[in-house]
Amino acid sequence: MVDLSFSSLIWLYLLMLIPLGIFIYLRVGLVLDTLWGMVRMTVQLLLVGLYLNYIFQLNHPLVTALWLFIMLVVANLSILKKAGIRTRIFFSRSLVGVAGSTLFVSAWFILFSIKPDPLYDARYLIPIIGMVLGNCLRSNVLSLERFYSSIRKNEKEYMTYLLLGATLREAIRPYLKDAIKAAVAPSIATMATMGIVSLPGMMTGQILGGSLPITAIKYQVGIMICIFTSMVLAAFVNILLSLSVAFDEQQRLKLNIFSCNKK
Repeated sequence: MVDLSFSSLIWLYLLMLIPLGIFIYLRVGLVLDTLWGMVRMTVQLLLVGLYLNYIFQLNHPLVTALWLFIMLVVANLSILKKAGIRTRIFFSRSLVGVAGSTLFVSAWFILFSIKPDPLYDARYLIPIIGMVLGNCLRSNVLSLERFYSSIRKNEKEYMTYLLLGATLREAIRPYLKDAIKAAVAPSIATMATMGIVSLPGMMTGQILGGSLPITAIKYQVGIMICIFTSMVLAAFVNILLSLSVAFDEQQRLKLNIFSCNKK
């Protein structure tokens, strides 16, 4: 695999002048945010790269488990913040949903398909769980935000279901269905065009790293199945686990579950 020198990276950074120029021309106001995001991305990736190199060399199950726990906690905090609901109310339940779904699906892939030796090999655990978790993050933000904002906007409709004798599970079912559809629709569209319209990142990276295309394709198919399963499972479980703290004894939605910036 051809390594990228720091001088070649500078040429790539210069490519950012194009979107920045468009932002300036349109007066979008995203120039500083973009620059700050690029700086954060670069610093964070460099630090993570150095740390992962240490983890891969050490390959100790406790160190790997600690890093995975940090990944799960940070992802969970990001989900709740972006979904616009209060962290202190939902944190533990959301963490169970995200961690359980991600680890279950990733363990299935590693144990039954890859079978590395040893099974806790950090070179497999961290990248696979990271890819699954990253996609779960986006789907959970979409599903939680859509679910609770829809009930809040359609409160009269929701209360009508309850007055007609529906249980909480029956009353929230239409909103749960819409939330799940919103969370997974982009992934379904991506899968339908993968290979023809786009070459996915994992497959491309393996090919650039010297793997045979057919080997890279098999890994890509496996990880896409894992990602999609985890997205649906995490979105579904997260919403169900959150019901007990999101509704009062009369099954009305608690308005204090929304963060201050969620109007």
